[in-house]
Amino acid sequence: MNNSMTVWKKRDHWTWREFVALLLLEFVFVIGVLKFAVKPVYAKWLGNELYAGTLLGLTIAIVLTLGVYLVALRPKRLSWSEVGLRSFSVKDWGHIVLFTLLLIVGSTVIMVLTSYIGNTYENSKTEAIQQNLTMFHFSIAFVSAAVISPIYEEIFYRGFIYRWLRTRIGLGSAILLSSLIFTIVHIPTYNAMPANFLGGVIFAWAYERTNSIWPGAIIHGLVNGVFLLLTVIG
Repeated sequence: MNNSMTVWKKRDHWTWREFVALLLLEFVFVIGVLKFAVKPVYAKWLGNELYAGTLLGLTIAIVLTLGVYLVALRPKRLSWSEVGLRSFSVKDWGHIVLFTLLLIVGSTVIMVLTSYIGNTYENSKTEAIQQNLTMFHFSIAFVSAAVISPIYEEIFYRGFIYRWLRTRIGLGSAILLSSLIFTIVHIPTYNAMPANFLGGVIFAWAYERTNSIWPGAIIHGLVNGVFLLLTVIG
């Protein structure tokens, strides 16, 4: 494999300052401010949980993507390829198909098992679309779940978080820790947390194998889209 394509696994341009700053952006501003303070304002303003959740998701996408740019890229004059936004080989479509099927099957088994435990918490957007299903509502939910979320989450959690950890603590530990962070930020959907962890592992492994975050984003989008469709028809 071309060494120039794998150099991202060995070193990066950042220090603890960038890592801590972006974690604070996620855990303090996004979770503490946007999810708990801004979302109720959106819900009151729009009068619809689906619209409010979608607008919140778009807001989070802008905040975290802009955060990566302003904290990790712009100060050091780096391109977006530093967080994995680069092309991938045609042969990697095999990995995409395989990992997508693996994640769908694994997540289904996990969700069935966790359904017997309790402590479930339905996503408000899911509840909203189930209560008032129209093609317009489904389209909004689909774009949010299968397009917007996969792109910004792969940039942030794999492109920056996983890569930063990968260069310092190695492959296995980086996959596990980045997946744990990815899982924690999805609280309070407790019933989906094990599936989120599995997803984090597969998305990171896809980045590891292909040297691009796009395969992970495609897998992420396909799986989210499939489960959204199953939720609607179920």
